Amino acid sequence: MAAPLAALLLASLLAAPSAAPSAAPSAAPSASPSAAALPACPQIFGHGGYPTGANAWERDQVRQPNNPTAIRQYKSWGAAGVEADLQLTKNGTKGVMWHNTSTWGLTGTKKNITEIWWASGDTKLQGRTITRGPFTGETVHTFREWLAAMRSAGMIGLVEIKPEARQSLFNSDAAIKARAWAEVLDPVRENYRSQEIILYSHDSGIAAELKSRVTAAGMTQVLSGGPVWPDVTKWEEPPPSWTLNESAWKAALQSGARRIATDYPAQLRSWLVGKCQ
Repeated sequence: MAAPLAALLLASLLAAPSAAPSAAPSAAPSASPSAAALPACPQIFGHGGYPTGANAWERDQVRQPNNPTAIRQYKSWGAAGVEADLQLTKNGTKGVMWHNTSTWGLTGTKKNITEIWWASGDTKLQGRTITRGPFTGETVHTFREWLAAMRSAGMIGLVEIKPEARQSLFNSDAAIKARAWAEVLDPVRENYRSQEIILYSHDSGIAAELKSRVTAAGMTQVLSGGPVWPDVTKWEEPPPSWTLNESAWKAALQSGARRIATDYPAQLRSWLVGKCQ
C-alpha cells in the first residue's frame, strides 16, 4: 500500500495550484487630502482698535502697540508684527509713537502733539504717562526707542505716518521740513538692514512724498510687505465679538494672504489652529 499512496500524494501535489504571489508592498502613507489642502499659515500683525462714533476719544483705551509693554503683550498673543503710529512734535523736532491727535489719555495738560515740544516747555511730551487702558503707566516713546524695542522682540514693524505730521513734513520753512523728514527716515536708514520695517500713510500726499524719498535713498523695500486687513468689525469699547470677523478671516486665508492684520491677534491665532500649516 505504501507505493500507491506515495504516488497518489505526488499526483495531488502536482495538480494543486501554485501559491499566490506575495502582495506588492503597499505605498508609503500619503498626507491626508485635508492636510495636503491646508494653506500656509499667515503671519499675524496686531493692531490696537480705536472707537468709532461721536466723542470716540472719551471711550478710547489706548490699546495701540506704541510702547515696549504693548509690544511684548502683542507678541505673547501670537503677533509676528504690529502696526504702530508715528507723529511729529512741534516743528518736526521729534518722531514719537502715539496714535491720537492730542495728548488725551496721557498725564498733563491736553494739547495737540504738533503743538508741543518733546523735551522742553511746561507741556512737553517726554515723561508723560498713559492714564487708561491695558498699558496704563507706560510713557510715550521716540521712533528710535520703539524700533529698538521691536528689534529686541524680534518683531516686524508696520508704521503709519499719521496725517497730523503734514504740519512739519510739508512746512513752508525748508529747515523744519528737512528736520521732520529726517526724524522719519533717519531711524529707518539706521535700522532697515537689520530688522524689517514697513512704512505707509493714509494721507495721499505723505504717501507720495514718502515713496519719492525712500526711492531716492535706495530703501524701496520699506514700502512693501504689508498685511491684508480683513476685519469687518467697527471697533468699540468694550470690543465687539471677534466672531464677526470669521468669514473675512476665512476669505483672507483662502486667498493665500501671507500676512493678516487684526484687532484680535490672540483670537486669530487660536482660530487658525487646524486651518493652516
